[in-house]
Amino acid sequence: MAERSSSGSSGVLLSAMAGAVLGAAGLAWWLLSEADRRRQPSGRLAARPSAGTSYSMPDAPAPRPLPERDLHDKVHELNQAIDDVRRQLESLSTSN
Repeated sequence: MAERSSSGSSGVLLSAMAGAVLGAAGLAWWLLSEADRRRQPSGRLAARPSAGTSYSMPDAPAPRPLPERDLHDKVHELNQAIDDVRRQLESLSTSN
């Protein structure tokens, strides 16, 4: 019976580690895709007034692009957090 409990807890531990890694990978992918999207020109032009109207639309301020260094630092912090969680999970599995 103790063997069953050990295998059950290792399965939970493995699932938690896999979830943490997949979540971190998804977050890193999202951060990279957002940085790429912000680097590319938006392709949207300000709406122009139709014929017969005399008003002009104010230009919206361009979003501040995320510097490459900031993105690199965020990904590095994320990887460190993943390593910390992995170590904590491994220490929990060895202490049981």
